[in-house]
Amino acid sequence: MQQNAGIDLSLENYGNVKKNHYDYAVLPWGSTEPHNYHLPYLTDCYFAHAIAKDAAEKTLSRNDLRGMILPFVAFGSQNPGQRELPFCIHARYETQKSILSDTAASLNNQGIKTLIILNGHGGNHFKNMIRDLTIDFPQMLIASCDVFTVEPQAEYFENKDDHAGEMETSVIMHYYPELVDLTTAGKGSSRPFSAQSLNEKTGWIPRDWSKVSEDTGIGNPEKASAEKGKRYAEAISNKVADLFKDLAGRNIY
Repeated sequence: MQQNAGIDLSLENYGNVKKNHYDYAVLPWGSTEPHNYHLPYLTDCYFAHAIAKDAAEKTLSRNDLRGMILPFVAFGSQNPGQRELPFCIHARYETQKSILSDTAASLNNQGIKTLIILNGHGGNHFKNMIRDLTIDFPQMLIASCDVFTVEPQAEYFENKDDHAGEMETSVIMHYYPELVDLTTAGKGSSRPFSAQSLNEKTGWIPRDWSKVSEDTGIGNPEKASAEKGKRYAEAISNKVADLFKDLAGRNIY
């Protein structure tokens, strides 16, 4: 069996796809935003899409459950201080919900009843959208997974990554080394809130990126490596493959 046959819609044609049965679909979702000076604007998209592909290949080979990875969505929710940066695109909640609703409606009409959002951007949140869509499409199972939270960073990286730091840089170096120039990276220095109540998460407000980051990064990427990224991506994709298996097989309750 060719493991990756017919699982990535960005590469497939209808002649191949129509021969296969699909148990689920995956929607990678990221953002279009600066990632320090050394990573591409679409880092979150590439991260989510690459993990989706690895996990779908594992799910097919291990469990004979076939998923289709949809084209990634590059429109994320952005903080003040990011929205003003060149070519950083902010998508409103209503915009994201419309995209998700139309995607779910299309899949539901085609008989594909399991949809998993693989989210690579910390500003995106889908729970309320999914709750609404279960009313519109009661036969569908729609789930979300924040790919950057699946596996703790501590065992893999020396410096904690919040945005464009060691973890994200390592993962992109593993999957897309040609897109990373670590020699140009800023230090990813950041400033916390002055209000300790916000640092302790007693309350929440969106961070003003212009006041918390010097180079749009939060987390030092200097010790990133493709080897670290490979280990981390392997651990994540194993867990995500288990999620795909459970949801596609409706092994839930």
